Amino acid sequence: GIRSLGDSGELILLVIQCLLFYAQGLCESPDLEFEYADTDKWAAELSELYSYTEGPEFALNRKCFEVEFRAHVADKKWTELDAAQHRAHAMRLLDSLEVIAREKRLKVARAILYMAQGTFAECSSEAEVQHWMRYNIFLLLDVGTFSALVELLNMEIDNSAACSSAVRKPAISLADSTDLRVLLNIMYLMVETIQKDDPADKPEWKIIRETFRAELGSPLFNNEPISVMLFSMVTKFCSGHAPHFPMKKVLLLLWKSILFTLGGFEQLQSIKVHKREELGLPPLPEDSIRVIRSMRAASPPASASDLIEQQQKRARREHKALIKQDNLDAFNEKDPYKADDSREDEDDNDDNDNSIEAETFPLERDEVMPPPIPHPPSERVSFPKGLPWAPKVREKDIENFLESSRSKFIGYTLGSDTDTVVGLPRPIHESIKTLKQHKYVSIAEIQIIKEEEFQKTPLSGGEEEVDMSSTELLYQGILPSLPQYMIALLKILLAAAPTSKAKTDSINILADVLPEEMPTTVLQSMKLGVDVNRHKEIIVKAISAILLLLLKHFKLNHIYQFEYMAQHLVFANCIPLILKFFNQNIMSYITAKNSISVLDFPYCVVHELPELTAESLEAGDNNQFCWRNLFSCINLLRILNKLTKWKHSRTMMLVVFKSAPILKRALKVKQAMMQLYVLKLLKVQTKYLGRQWRKSNMKTMSAIYQKVRHRLNDDWAYGNDLDARPWDFQAEECALRANIERFNSRRYEKSHTNPDFLPVDNCLQSVLGQRVDLPEDFQMNYDLWLEREVFSKPISWEELLQ
Repeated sequence: GIRSLGDSGELILLVIQCLLFYAQGLCESPDLEFEYADTDKWAAELSELYSYTEGPEFALNRKCFEVEFRAHVADKKWTELDAAQHRAHAMRLLDSLEVIAREKRLKVARAILYMAQGTFAECSSEAEVQHWMRYNIFLLLDVGTFSALVELLNMEIDNSAACSSAVRKPAISLADSTDLRVLLNIMYLMVETIQKDDPADKPEWKIIRETFRAELGSPLFNNEPISVMLFSMVTKFCSGHAPHFPMKKVLLLLWKSILFTLGGFEQLQSIKVHKREELGLPPLPEDSIRVIRSMRAASPPASASDLIEQQQKRARREHKALIKQDNLDAFNEKDPYKADDSREDEDDNDDNDNSIEAETFPLERDEVMPPPIPHPPSERVSFPKGLPWAPKVREKDIENFLESSRSKFIGYTLGSDTDTVVGLPRPIHESIKTLKQHKYVSIAEIQIIKEEEFQKTPLSGGEEEVDMSSTELLYQGILPSLPQYMIALLKILLAAAPTSKAKTDSINILADVLPEEMPTTVLQSMKLGVDVNRHKEIIVKAISAILLLLLKHFKLNHIYQFEYMAQHLVFANCIPLILKFFNQNIMSYITAKNSISVLDFPYCVVHELPELTAESLEAGDNNQFCWRNLFSCINLLRILNKLTKWKHSRTMMLVVFKSAPILKRALKVKQAMMQLYVLKLLKVQTKYLGRQWRKSNMKTMSAIYQKVRHRLNDDWAYGNDLDARPWDFQAEECALRANIERFNSRRYEKSHTNPDFLPVDNCLQSVLGQRVDLPEDFQMNYDLWLEREVFSKPISWEELLQ
């Protein structure tokens, strides 16, 4: 019947096809109820420390503890002792760690690990395990266990016999890293537990916590922050000298140490606010964390149905009533571009401030569209209708605008003068006023100006007051080997990426997951397969979090510290590596079910384990998405944004590596924060992609307009901007590198001070009176030196006197 309607029937068919497609699209990619945070839930972070292959070791740890415990306490349980007895036993275990015999030491370390795991055999629920974990760990920290563990870890790192044995082995397994794994497990559990702030903690625990945070970030352990020691383990592993190092545990401990000592994203925001106040800068226009959490995901980008629709439009231009694609979104339960859920019912027909193209055909909308389906109000925090971000303008943008306006209307320019507006028409005055209202001066700009002053006036500029914060101490610790650390992290990230093919020259990151005996049944193989995939996902999660935290903290501490790290990441091919990571079915990666919940700690030590079957392993858990994988993807996108922001040479790398289609596929993940960072990356390269790309991706352009912050005067959507012209990219990176080297040399290379700027002593008496420390061998052979250098050489006194 529809076909007999002719053109109208075809129109209805087209609408039905589009509706079916969008209904199918919405089913395939629903909104993901994901809340971004520094870490996942505490139980999840604990469970990810252990691979499923390590399962039997829980019972072994318990056995070692009970042997030690029964030798001193006859018939009582650990949970029945009082605080004094707990402390006495912890001290006994700590003393026993000092023994020379390796086997004995390992058993004591396992007993301590069992304490850190919450003495789970005496607990009946996961909550009880977590309670005793917290109690035992604060007890262990108070008696000085962490310092002893650091010393033992140093011994194991320098154990040349274990390293040479591992290098010679054709296949490395879990057994090769037993000592290291036990030590790293205890240290991770201590850092992870203590960094979680619990309001119910005792006052003395809070003091212990703050003291531990300060010690962890200062060079107390081995004269360097603990993070520097862990970084050295990463480079030693990647160099091939220590292939048995359990890299997942090292990276997890490194991440949590950095997170604990430097602070997470909430602390970063408060540090930023505080620094702006100190520098006398105006407050931030909005709280970015709150704005991002309030955003809603957009619908997926244009696809096959959009292309069909465009063809139909071109074929029948005379049919003006053809409905635009964006109007079809009204059929959905909610308009994906609307910022506010709860007011849609009342505002849908008469107020569409937040929709770009919805007002184009008001008549057709009223005639064709059914009323929206009512739905319960969402609990999500909502921001006002309109654009979520306040626009920003840089000083440079105002200067460029005034320069072009003066050239056009007066015929001369005044350089960087942004106050003189004589001779310019009234509308230009209004424009300048608007630009200045939204002017944003960043902390980085102030730091660059101060650094230029120090470089110009090295003598009269005075000494720079450097705040010795945890970030500054960490930067000083990793500065000498920072390039090697970045290369090592990216090597491991490449080996753990799901898109990487197994190569003979790639590093083996599975040393701490493969069992001694390989699986013999299908079920064991499936379990190991899940374990290996999960292991890789956790490594990606840890590395992405480490890199992002370091970049953000260094940027706040000093812009050139950030630029130094960022430049070495770029030199180590970080940009193509991240793009390679995203060049996969990202929806499959985010919804991957590489976990066996019944084997996760602490569930597996409290409950009776059901019999595993192939069906239960295939089914996985019931979660809508994998938290760690979505967290990793967002972190990697944020790193990519950090590396490319305001850097035209690096933006061109995104274009050269054809990132646009890869990033556009990532928009299929309906999670607002992930989409925001994808859209930011698309925005910076839009002007380079050509008119045809912009024309065929109007839906993506529309999403950029609505979700990404506007820079007034930024011609991002067109190709006629100054930045779009050919650029000497190499010169840009070289100039930046020169600035970074000058900064590092001025601030950190005290021994290599420029001799031209040193004071000269011209007084003969003081020069001769200076004490010179001569080496011991010179003093012993002084007679020989006199004979060779003085007595045996003829001296022409006439020439000397002349």
